[in-house]
Amino acid sequence: MIELIPAIDIINGECVRLYKGDYAQKTVYNSDPVAVARQFEKLGFRRLHVVDLDGAKTGHVVNDHVLRKITEATGLVVDFGGGISSDEDIEKAFQAGCSMVTIGSIAVTQPQLMDKWLKKYGPEHIILGADARNGYVSIHGWKQDSKVELFNFLDDYFQKGVRNVLCTDISKDGTLTGPSTALYKKIMKRFPELKLIASGGVASDDNILSLQNEGIPAVVFGKAFYEGQISLPRLYSGFSLAKRIIPCLDVKDGQTVKGVNFVNLHVAGDPVELGKAYSDAGADELVFLDITASVEGRKTFKQMVSRVAREINIPFTVGGGINSIEDVEELLGAGADKVSVNTAALRRPQLIHDISSRFGSQVCVVAIDARKDADGWFCYVKGGRERTDKGLFDWAKEAESLGAGEILFTSMNHDGTQQGFANEALSELSLNLSIPIIASGGAGTMQHFLDAFTIGKADAALAASVFHYGQIAIPELKAFLKGKGVNIRI
Repeated sequence: MIELIPAIDIINGECVRLYKGDYAQKTVYNSDPVAVARQFEKLGFRRLHVVDLDGAKTGHVVNDHVLRKITEATGLVVDFGGGISSDEDIEKAFQAGCSMVTIGSIAVTQPQLMDKWLKKYGPEHIILGADARNGYVSIHGWKQDSKVELFNFLDDYFQKGVRNVLCTDISKDGTLTGPSTALYKKIMKRFPELKLIASGGVASDDNILSLQNEGIPAVVFGKAFYEGQISLPRLYSGFSLAKRIIPCLDVKDGQTVKGVNFVNLHVAGDPVELGKAYSDAGADELVFLDITASVEGRKTFKQMVSRVAREINIPFTVGGGINSIEDVEELLGAGADKVSVNTAALRRPQLIHDISSRFGSQVCVVAIDARKDADGWFCYVKGGRERTDKGLFDWAKEAESLGAGEILFTSMNHDGTQQGFANEALSELSLNLSIPIIASGGAGTMQHFLDAFTIGKADAALAASVFHYGQIAIPELKAFLKGKGVNIRI
């Protein structure tokens, strides 16, 4: 599924768009970029691309203060570029709260400096800006064409470990004439492992759908959105803002298991085979939880993650026993898209901040196992065996403030019972938090999923037994939800 990334281009502190990179052809859309960013977040977007056009023109970062206001006012994952040409510039950007920086001109004119930054910050925090015109890379705010051929440029940095690339066809930018789909297809064919972000020319949601159909991982858009040429209902139903169905696989000693109320485990099959079947059936994402505590069990789980990454083409989250940045790095390196933290985060909340700061908040899913006791909802740890003094709603809010990208809430009262989700608690979480909420625990019928989305206002619904044992088929579930008016990807 293509990732949708709205853009905010800044000149003199205002939200603008240029025509083919021409500063003389500028349209101001809003004088308050922070308000625009908040609106994007409210609409359900999770990532934002911010360009400092003043910085791109002058050759050094100018609008880091605007960036800081955006990151402080929202929970968006923010990419930032424009004018980054020195260590001071890059430090300004990260200190202002961005998760990734886009480097363009310097990658062409000072490759040794770019190499130093790749080693210092890691390629996961750097987006290679490949601004193209007539097959060559342009520099200095698109004012000058270099003699560096685009594909040679990409090949050079691919060999250095770069995987995040923002490619803008300058001749298309701001024109609303459609993206350079053929160029992006050619790039992906030559570099299938790239996390390519297509930029320039997007005029409609049909354009975005076309890019998705061609396997382009992500797209940046601005002018078409500001001028009302992108249909939000279609985005909600057809792209990344749709509700998600997520099968969950608890893994013990290399096998999928499932129990009731966190006990009485039964073997349900090979996790990779099940995951592949769910992917083929239309699951939006997968979650794999390692419930084996031994060192040998961890080794087996990591091997499984590598197998999943090779055979499954939808995003997947892994969790269970993650206690450190090193654990996260190891699992992401094995191919996971996100990690889920639970007990360790409750014991050391700083872990959430550390993960989101290092890898981006989109990587960090905070799982909360909670039970409604006589005195309210409380969080539990150690596989649901030990109650903490953390209330569900207070802890979820704290996790969000620390940088969590999503909350995976499992109701222990409902888990494995197939009597429906904890919709009242879900609704309260959804109303009080701005990050996505994943409902877990209690799925038994298709109506239960509908209730989770409509009554519980969840962004995604996770289940295990009903999928593992064939009680509910994902295609039929999605057709049912679609027929009830839920925005779901078919």
